[in-house]
Amino acid sequence: MTRMILATVERWPVAGSFIISRGAKTVVDVVVCTVTDGEDVGRGEGTAIYYEGETAEGCAAAINAYDGPLDRQALLETMPRGAARNALDCALWDLEARQAGIPVWQLAGLAVPAPLATAFTISLGDPEKMEADARAAVARGFGLLKCKLTGEGDHARIAAVRAGAPGVRLIVDANESWHGRDIAVEAAALAALGVEMIEQPIIHGQEDRLAGVRAPLPLCADESCHTRADLDKLGDFDAVNIKLDKAGGLTEALALTQEARRRGFRIMVGCMLGTSLGIAPAALVAQGADWVDLDGALLLAQDRDGGLVLRDGLLDPGSLWGLGR
Repeated sequence: MTRMILATVERWPVAGSFIISRGAKTVVDVVVCTVTDGEDVGRGEGTAIYYEGETAEGCAAAINAYDGPLDRQALLETMPRGAARNALDCALWDLEARQAGIPVWQLAGLAVPAPLATAFTISLGDPEKMEADARAAVARGFGLLKCKLTGEGDHARIAAVRAGAPGVRLIVDANESWHGRDIAVEAAALAALGVEMIEQPIIHGQEDRLAGVRAPLPLCADESCHTRADLDKLGDFDAVNIKLDKAGGLTEALALTQEARRRGFRIMVGCMLGTSLGIAPAALVAQGADWVDLDGALLLAQDRDGGLVLRDGLLDPGSLWGLGR
């Protein structure tokens, strides 16, 4: 049977705006990959890694031009990591599960996925705005908040968030913005406010800045960690943030999770902005993770029909993408 691939770009509005130290987003463009054998159809979604120069259009073009073997293991060798490979890899998982008549988790040899307590992101803003956003998130049932930071005024921001959400767990994401700052001192100040983890304080490629740093909180690699090949340089990090778009698909993300755990890293599973079609595969990787940050679809103005369901702060994986039948 002949397998056919088609990749297209879709634009989805963000609810309000999503603001980090690098700028703001009001829409997100995703690449959607469809693979068929003429009978069954599999789908996957990826969001371009913009800080590495990827675009949704470029990812779609790469998928449509791909003429290598349609085999998940072969993809690891014949296609570069990134959102294009992610969308195609996830589409192949979905197709194979449909061909076999079983859910993807069973195809992967995993346990039945359980609902996940996901973080909800508090975008970068002035302290008053972040406090108000934290209050609103708590009212929706979230027990874990992830606050975006910028290196300037961070203590006031987190103090305000803590005032608005005194009983929740807090993690923070510096998005590489702590230029020239004493990371141990910054971490101690945040620890005093109840923060439990700091994500990517340094610019990727400058991992040596963490040598000798004795922070009172775990430091988590995000931009510094894409695939298993990056683990050797991360000895001064305590955790890794695994994202399917960075890893280039569910296949590598599962392998990265296993290898990172073997080496003693704690695990965070995150996502880019995107719909539930892109978030659902990550729910498999996130089972048993130390921190789960899969709110990418919750930050959109509208999600796909039949998307993931949020109940009391728990994200139900659902069946939009081969997760249950």
